[in-house]
Amino acid sequence: MSTPNHKKIFCALDTTDLQGALELGLSLKETVGGLKVGLEFFSGHGPAGVRKINECGLPVFLDLKLHDIPNTVAGAVRALAPLSPAMITIHTAGGAAMMTAAAVAAEGYSEKPLLLGVTVMTSLGDEDLRDIGVAAKTVDQVKRLAALALKCGLGGVVCSSFEVASLRKEFGNDLTLVVPGIRPAGVAKGDQKRVMTPPQAIAQGADYLVIGRAITGAADPVKAAADIAASLSS
Repeated sequence: MSTPNHKKIFCALDTTDLQGALELGLSLKETVGGLKVGLEFFSGHGPAGVRKINECGLPVFLDLKLHDIPNTVAGAVRALAPLSPAMITIHTAGGAAMMTAAAVAAEGYSEKPLLLGVTVMTSLGDEDLRDIGVAAKTVDQVKRLAALALKCGLGGVVCSSFEVASLRKEFGNDLTLVVPGIRPAGVAKGDQKRVMTPPQAIAQGADYLVIGRAITGAADPVKAAADIAASLSS
């Protein structure tokens, strides 16, 4: 059975306004599939804030992009798992030992989180990779890191919509593909570089879309989210 369109959307709560985030999350309960809590929100409110967002009754995606030595990342996963997140992100650039340690740490929980490896941030392009010493083109670097994530036991990756088709061809359905950098037609790119519209990203084979400002910055966020979900049928 196919996933309903609105269930493919995670709304990004990139704010330090706890009450505002809670009210928005509650209002979106019937129009999105989940809520993404990122570094900005978590830095302001920590685990207690996540517990409040859980009250919205939607799956929560903890986008904290963990990146440290293996033991520390494993400890962080164990600390976060009791919050019952649907997904947690870790940086694939942390290497195989770190990712493997995270995957092992996630085992044994009744509500095991889906670990997602962040490949190349959607704010980066080929030139940015060269600046940090990566000679590979973006799509090749994403494929390399996705293969490593799968080998280490991660269940999915975060990539831009431009790499989705290539990853689907390479890995089939072995990896869940979560795609940020989504901009509906007419919405400014902001600080993102590798972006597509929601229908384009889904057509490429994305499983979930992370959408922030197009919903949270709209005059009517509920209508904006519903319109985006409806557009996925086009």
